[in-house]
Amino acid sequence: MQNTHRKESLARFAAIRAYAENKMKNIHISIRDQRLTLRENETPIRNYPVSTSRFGIGTEQGSMKTPTGRFCVAKKIGGDMPSGTIFRSRVPLTPDEPLPPTEDLVMSRILWLDGLDEQNANTRDRFIYIHGTKHEDKVGMPASCGCVRMRNADVVELFDLVDEGTPVVIED
Repeated sequence: MQNTHRKESLARFAAIRAYAENKMKNIHISIRDQRLTLRENETPIRNYPVSTSRFGIGTEQGSMKTPTGRFCVAKKIGGDMPSGTIFRSRVPLTPDEPLPPTEDLVMSRILWLDGLDEQNANTRDRFIYIHGTKHEDKVGMPASCGCVRMRNADVVELFDLVDEGTPVVIED
């Protein structure tokens, strides 16, 4: 447990340092445009439609709103699973397990975000992710319950292009 916490602390430190140096890959999410842009050394290298919260912007616990500010990818989950895998509590379901009782399924890959600003420091505890969805037809419009939803093929590609510690900015 202590080794995992140390690894996450190092990832957080690397993200803060990367912001200061303005180097490496980083993710920018525009809530207004419902777009995620992956940049390398500030040059856009990928652009994807996303779906942020239908409840708006915010950081309150239980609000189901998408937070804004600076973040990092704290943990990558699902890299060894097939696209379309459904996760419950970040654990892949087996084919014989019942679906979770929600319409907001977490699918394919999870990029678990950690807030780096005072106002969004609770992001990780709120379980805010970038993840795949079964509602691909709603990607491009606010429809999530706080997370950043992506098409499954897109989140698989993004997952393979970023590392833990990758800086993320979410802005209105």
